[in-house]
Amino acid sequence: MDLSNLKPAEGATHSKQRLGRGEGSGRGAHSSTRGTKGQSSRSGEKNRPIWFEGGQTPLFQRVPKHGFNQEPFRTDYHVANVRRLQRLVDEGRLDASEPVTPDVLEDLGVVRGADLVKILGDGKLEAALEVTAHAFSDSAREKIEEAGGSATVADE
Repeated sequence: MDLSNLKPAEGATHSKQRLGRGEGSGRGAHSSTRGTKGQSSRSGEKNRPIWFEGGQTPLFQRVPKHGFNQEPFRTDYHVANVRRLQRLVDEGRLDASEPVTPDVLEDLGVVRGADLVKILGDGKLEAALEVTAHAFSDSAREKIEEAGGSATVADE
C-alpha cells in the first residue's frame, strides 16, 4: 500500500452538485439557486475587484491623497540620559576613567543597540566622563563639559 492508491471511506464523499442543468436536476430552474435579480444572480458576479463596493465610491478614492511624510527619512537613535550615566558611576558599574562609548553602553544594558546612540541632558552629572556617541543634545553636552568631561561625536 502506498499514498498513490488511497481512497476515502465508502460514503465519505459526495459528488458536486451541477447547477443549471435543467428542471429535472432539482437545481435547474431559471435562477439555479442564485435567487432572483440583483448583482449576485448575474454571470461574472465573482470577477469583481476586491475593492469593489457595489458602485459606491471606493475607500481609496474617497480618502485624500496629498501631503508628504518624513517617516522614511527619520533617523532613529537609542537614547541615554546623563542621569543614567551618573547612576552607573555611583553603582560602580562604570569607571569614570574609562571612555564611555556606544558599545560600553550596550554592554551595560543602557541602550539596546549601539548603531546610533544619542545622549540626552535629563538629570545631573557630577563625574568627569569622556563620552563618545553619535549625537548629543545641547543640554547633555553642556552638563558633560561642566562636570569636566568631554563629549565627542562618533563617526557613523
